[in-house]
Amino acid sequence: MHSEPKVLIIDADPETGKELQAVLKFVNCAPLLACDTTRWKELAGDCSDVLAVLIGSCEADSRLSELVGEIHAVDEHLPIYLMSGKGKEPTIAIDQGSCILGHLDIPPGYAQLTSALHQAEVYVESHRSEAVPRRPVELFRSLVGSSRAVQNVRKMIKQVAESDANVLILGESGTGKEVVARNLHYYSARREGPFVPVNCGAIPADLLESELFGHKKGAFTGAISDREGRFEMAKGGTLFLDEIGDMSLQMQVKILRVLQEHTFERIGSNDSITSDVRIVAATHKNLEQAIVEGGFREDLFYRLNVFPIEMPPLRDRVEDIPLLVNELVRRIEHEKRGSVRLSPAAIYALCQYNWPGNVRELANMIERLAILHPYAVVDVSDLPEKFRQENGEVSEHMLDALVGSPVTSEDLDPRLPRDGLNLKEHLGFLEIGYIKQALTDSGGVVAHAAKRLGMRRTTLVEKLRKYGLQRNSQAS
Repeated sequence: MHSEPKVLIIDADPETGKELQAVLKFVNCAPLLACDTTRWKELAGDCSDVLAVLIGSCEADSRLSELVGEIHAVDEHLPIYLMSGKGKEPTIAIDQGSCILGHLDIPPGYAQLTSALHQAEVYVESHRSEAVPRRPVELFRSLVGSSRAVQNVRKMIKQVAESDANVLILGESGTGKEVVARNLHYYSARREGPFVPVNCGAIPADLLESELFGHKKGAFTGAISDREGRFEMAKGGTLFLDEIGDMSLQMQVKILRVLQEHTFERIGSNDSITSDVRIVAATHKNLEQAIVEGGFREDLFYRLNVFPIEMPPLRDRVEDIPLLVNELVRRIEHEKRGSVRLSPAAIYALCQYNWPGNVRELANMIERLAILHPYAVVDVSDLPEKFRQENGEVSEHMLDALVGSPVTSEDLDPRLPRDGLNLKEHLGFLEIGYIKQALTDSGGVVAHAAKRLGMRRTTLVEKLRKYGLQRNSQAS
């Protein structure tokens, strides 16, 4: 279990310091109070376990500047917040790029304080990470998500990974079909061999044959040397044929021959080369419909469709969005491209969006937020317009996907991301879903909803206020 984060308060006014201590304890922090500004090191030591420093009143402005310098000398990446009465500005400048992250009111509001602490956490993780060994990023190799749909995909991967059976991965664009292919390779006996992806739709038809099978020097204009193809590169491993539905009929015949005979020739050569690869193909198209329309060979379809796996669209697995957001943010942080955090209300808003671009669209949005709001906590008002819904309504289908029926360890095996997750934020997201459902079932009557949730009416009213939910808009 993680210990409560330590926050150092430096304030010459004991009463203000004690008030801040109480506020920080309320938000599950361990406050350290130094009323004597010269003795803060006795409390904080080397600051290695301190999340942030809150500096209030000092003997003089010059002492405030000295304090900032002293803290910076101990840890140049320790976040500092300057505190003053509401409406008053800090007495020293806050420079861009400085370890002084901002200004807080005395006393700080709940939202202001929690936002600042989130920002401090992200800042510390990002700037102290260079000295800490971090696991390499393998994009979603763990297939992030705990929804039943994702669990079913994991189960199918486990069942087929050890065999050499051809696998056909189906699903909309952006759902993560290559992620499944990489999982299949990683958990197979061919793991030590290469994983070679080929996007059949991105390579011109007249070049695809050379790309897949290679060519001999002089085989055609521009063939200035021998070149091995992707089938040779993938020897002993897995060849991933992405968007195979876009492949020409002529190339489909050649692929079918390799699957049947396990041999091929380079362009311009009569020497047969044995194919020792496992074929995994993927497409966003309906291949059975393409067969009817004459755009795909039926015999090739049955060769590839030995073990089909269908990736669900993101709109059918919205309960995975908090975990996906966490993983996407972690990837951005690892690549040192900034960071960002999302409030529970913002994540809930994302869960109401239809996501036509699926996980790829979500990844692009998180990256955009990290650029627009670096090291900040993004709320609903900060999201692009299409993600904001003023009345917070959610469809019955979406509500069922968000909360559903209570589950037990027998029918749900939730997967914790390797680097963990913000459990408080994730549980807040679930709490919003259950509150919405209780209010809908109770016709918007708060007292009845509170009874269904096993809590007092005043407690539910406070939670509605906390999450920004409107009581008069809950009934559907």
